[in-house]
Amino acid sequence: MARTVRFHEIGGPDVLKIEDVDVPAPRAGEVRIRTKALGLNRAEVMFRTGTYVSEPRFPALTGYEAAGVIEALGPDVEGFSIGDKVSVVPCFTLGDYGLHGELVNAPAFGVVKHPESLSFEDAAATWMMFVTAYGALVDITRVKPGDVVLIRAASSSVGLAAIQIVNMLGGVSVALTRGSAKRDTLLAAGAAHVVATGEQDLVAEIARISDGRGARIAFDPVGGAEVPKILETLSFLGTYFLYGALETSDIPVPVMSLLGKDLAIRGYQLHEITQDLARLEKAKAFVVEGLASGALKPVIAKTFVFDQIAEAHRYMESNEQVGKIVLTVPD
Repeated sequence: MARTVRFHEIGGPDVLKIEDVDVPAPRAGEVRIRTKALGLNRAEVMFRTGTYVSEPRFPALTGYEAAGVIEALGPDVEGFSIGDKVSVVPCFTLGDYGLHGELVNAPAFGVVKHPESLSFEDAAATWMMFVTAYGALVDITRVKPGDVVLIRAASSSVGLAAIQIVNMLGGVSVALTRGSAKRDTLLAAGAAHVVATGEQDLVAEIARISDGRGARIAFDPVGGAEVPKILETLSFLGTYFLYGALETSDIPVPVMSLLGKDLAIRGYQLHEITQDLARLEKAKAFVVEGLASGALKPVIAKTFVFDQIAEAHRYMESNEQVGKIVLTVPD
């Protein structure tokens, strides 16, 4: 038995319960991990509230990210040993696995032995943010030196990861945020430029930043009514990624921008990368190399202890954070 986060109904943070749950022996292709730290994502909030791409089956497990120590290996698992310090790439459907617990099973193909210099807290904060950004910016569009990349909701963990990856590849990272309150923080986080879309003329600002060429890529987890302006800022053959739906209304698409510039408008999810083993291995290697070199580093907004899971969800819903929310699991 191990203490595990579950919920039995859709609702606010208070529906989350820490319950004693029997954790079975790992099956073929799985490892069992004694967790030390857990990463919290917007996906878990949406899953709890019934607005995610998968629906909970009650009592529902939750949690995409964890770091800890391997305690047991399932049949046919190779490349790992009991005692290895590892973290988990989100590579499964929420509910099929749930990593927010003291003792969890995880699919071995998504488990990574992280660099020795990486703390458990940093490791638990790493994979969702960096692999999500990697898939769009490296695997699919291959950011090149000088490319202007618009990063919406830039103070989120994935937004900050995108800033770091664009900078690592020599691109020009442009953080988009609604107001100017987070401007200095985003500049300190490495953004080459910050545009407060509620206060500045986005189209004019991107024309100035790009010397009239436009942005090659827009990376957006929000959607909604602001998308036409973003599309207007893109260059010929530019690509717009929608990787979330913080606004669930349909996206209005300006036909002349679409045709006039031969734009690509693309839905994208992390699982496009994590469910393709060859692409996943390349993503792991890219992130591990970036972590080892110091070019990539998770940004942690705030740390809670495991028993504060509901409080951590409330903090996520406040939208005050800049970076990742992490929970530590006491020994």
